[in-house]
Order: sequence, then C-alpha cells, then structure tokens
Amino acid sequence: MFDRLDFVYFPSRDVAADVLHFTTGLGGKLIFAIERFGTRVAMVALTAEGPRLLLAEHLEGDRPILIFRVDSLDAAIAELEERGVELGSRFEMPYGSGIGVPSPGPQRLAVYERTRQERGDSLAGRKDF
Repeated sequence: MFDRLDFVYFPSRDVAADVLHFTTGLGGKLIFAIERFGTRVAMVALTAEGPRLLLAEHLEGDRPILIFRVDSLDAAIAELEERGVELGSRFEMPYGSGIGVPSPGPQRLAVYERTRQERGDSLAGRKDF
C-alpha cells in the first residue's frame, strides 16, 4: 500500500528559527518558506532524496507526522478499513489529498495521494519570511 515516505511534518513554535537551524546549522536546502492564512510553513531538504521536512506553526502537538505517499487514496482507505484500522481526518496539502492514520501509541502517520505535483512544485523558491 505504501509507496514512500515523502514528508516529515514537524510542529514548530518559530518556523524562521527552525529554518535557520535546519539550513545554516545542519546544511539543509530551503525549498520554500510561505506565510498564508495566519501561519508559516517551510520545506527543507536535508538529503537529495526524500523525505522533505515540513516545519509548520499550525500543526498541533509536539510530535511529527510521517506522511506516506500511496498510489490511490481511495484504495488505501478501503484497505485500511478492511484491516480494521481507525482513520482520522482528511486533509489537503499542495501536493494532494490525504487522511490521518491514528496509532495506538504516540506515533503520528498519514497517507496521501500525489495528484497536484505541479502545485506543490510551484512553491519552490518562494520565501515570504
């Protein structure tokens, strides 16, 4: 069902400070830093190949969310439901639609279908802060 881990979605209390840490301090590459709808989100690449780090002020809690790509969100939902897995809330992101997959432990997972590659890619190079 899972294709690959595309994103690690980190809660942030100060995205600008976290961007400095992950870029200047750790040598990552800033993909974008956007400010919209009263919140800040930035994407950083620490490696040439996946997963990208998303730093977000609007994400609740202190634990990251691992966001896995699937070929078909509907098929993944059906398979998870067949297995008796509880599903969380649906969400939208620039790259496509997804759904949370709560775990019995403290881990946070989600799956999404990449349907809007061009919309996500259009954010590259944007630096609002």
